[in-house]
Amino acid sequence: MNFPLILFVLLVITGSICLLDYLFWKKKRAAGESEPWWVEYPKSFFPIILIVFSLRSFVIEPFKIPSGSMIPTLLVGDFILVNKYTYGIRLPVLNKKIMDMNEPKRGDVLVFRYPEDPSIDYIKRVIGLPGDVITYHNKQLIINGEVIKMEYEGDYKYVESGFGYIYSDRFSEYLNEDSHSILINQEVKGLQYSNVREFEFRDNCKYRRTGFTCEVPAGRYFTLGDNRDSSSDSRYWGFVPEENIVGKAFIIWWNFGDFGRIGLSIK
Repeated sequence: MNFPLILFVLLVITGSICLLDYLFWKKKRAAGESEPWWVEYPKSFFPIILIVFSLRSFVIEPFKIPSGSMIPTLLVGDFILVNKYTYGIRLPVLNKKIMDMNEPKRGDVLVFRYPEDPSIDYIKRVIGLPGDVITYHNKQLIINGEVIKMEYEGDYKYVESGFGYIYSDRFSEYLNEDSHSILINQEVKGLQYSNVREFEFRDNCKYRRTGFTCEVPAGRYFTLGDNRDSSSDSRYWGFVPEENIVGKAFIIWWNFGDFGRIGLSIK
């Protein structure tokens, strides 16, 4: 369901009724005559729809985390807020940028429209910027020839799809001065080659049994999930086009199963 499009259609309908009533219909009603319901209701809902549409389009938008690909940073059931303007102002519905602001940085938690099906929103961490060379070898991340520092934090377990516990190792990964946590399951290969698809700029990547190397094209970004061995990400379906970017995730505003997560910033 394309909720922004639905909101836009409702905004146009209610706004048009308000305008037509102001210009024509109101003048034809007798003094003291009540507004018909099909005018009263749209006029009541128009300012609410306008506020919601403006906030979702230009300021913040709520999302719910549906999968465990970003564990331990984000858990299934987290409700998050996404900053819509930090990377620039975009036209609603069309998602066309009309004003540049900031560019995504390595380590940002990015919400974007899935390249293979833009009707689906994905959330992953930005690993590679345009021009970067990304290597993932034996579960070690290397960017532009620099081995990314990792520090072991301890064991981590979580329930996957209600079938039982998954046991992984938790590490701190340093893409910038700040660190974030990732999970690595030592019992799973770092690359499931059978899941690699054909995608745009596929020739920019070289795959091996132990990993891959990809050069990020201009106007594209390379993303990975923090739950490295349980994530469908850029190593399988390719690069994220700049025009697919929705915004930067910055806070968890609700979780029905764990109130302690409410208000946590997303790093």
